[in-house]
Amino acid sequence: MDITLIRHGKPTFELKGKAKAREIGEIIRNYDLSGIADEAPENAKQRASACHVAVCSDFIRSLESARALGFADVLLSDPVFREIATPHFKQGSLTMSVNAWGILLRCMSVIGFSRNGESLSMAKRRAQVAASVLIDMAHEHQSVLLVGHGFVNYFIAQELLARNWVGPTKPGGGYWEYGVYRHRAT
Repeated sequence: MDITLIRHGKPTFELKGKAKAREIGEIIRNYDLSGIADEAPENAKQRASACHVAVCSDFIRSLESARALGFADVLLSDPVFREIATPHFKQGSLTMSVNAWGILLRCMSVIGFSRNGESLSMAKRRAQVAASVLIDMAHEHQSVLLVGHGFVNYFIAQELLARNWVGPTKPGGGYWEYGVYRHRAT
């Protein structure tokens, strides 16, 4: 049995420019509504072709990436596989680059900030549920591809490793990067 965790392709919406604190929520919403702007590389297509079924989050970039990898039919598209919701402010005029906001807000989430987003503990619990879903599917289908997102894939990977699966500590954070996890026979 194996589970492949792959990150989606490059989104059409680019996180660039400057933004005020109160604008970050709208930027996140636009990013979450975007599709993909690139083609899947050959190595990702080859890995995907070795999988019997594909599952993904319900974000468009995840669904389009599954299709780009050769899966016309996705077995399951579910919010449990969504990227961790970035916390943000709804007001404020502090202006920084969008990249700086991304780094700052992710760092703040590590120390407990979760306003208008998802706490780290909630994300880890969701990753536990996602890992259970993937393991059940691997038992049934032998080889499963999750077309997911950078941070949530990392937490799912940690959960798989804790449950006697073998694979890389980090499944790959770049677009189309992946990690393969195999169940260790006991």
